[in-house]
Amino acid sequence: MIQVWHKLSGIQKTTVQATAVVAFMFGMGWAAVPLYDLFCRVTGYGGTTNTAEAASGEVLDQTMRVRFDASVARDFPWEFRPVDRVTELQIGEVGLAFYEAYNPTDEPIAGTASYNVSPYEAGRFFTKIDCFCFELQVLQPGESVLMPVTYFVDPDIINDREARDVHTITLSYTFHATDIPDDYVAPESAMTN
Repeated sequence: MIQVWHKLSGIQKTTVQATAVVAFMFGMGWAAVPLYDLFCRVTGYGGTTNTAEAASGEVLDQTMRVRFDASVARDFPWEFRPVDRVTELQIGEVGLAFYEAYNPTDEPIAGTASYNVSPYEAGRFFTKIDCFCFELQVLQPGESVLMPVTYFVDPDIINDREARDVHTITLSYTFHATDIPDDYVAPESAMTN
């Protein structure tokens, strides 16, 4: 390899180096999203939440106030709101919240929800067990649905130096438009409306 490198002209070496840099940058660009997602999930950075199959089983005497926020992306026609804006539950206790979405248009519209938690230091302690945000949502014309999120606040929050003084957590969702998959079949209940 070294012998081949020495036989290349200056222009050829520059071409090889530029190609290597472009390939490296392309690889880093491709890997950036999954690496950033992994970083956020591990650290809770940016309000990224955790997921679990069930609650930890430990419920503390201390309570946490949870606020619910909802919005839609620009030009997304759904109406979207939390059913209850605030709740209070014991740390470690399983909570259930509902969001309501309504499609006021005359055509089916698909959406996916992005989410975050604030303050950011509480993100890694807010754990979702089940959430409508894990799946594509398709609303038929005029359809209104209640969408649940099951969650708990991890009791380890009281041991974290940065998060232990948090008394209110805000869970925010934003719905974005997405394409309806070609293989999507509307549920029968939606077809009979």
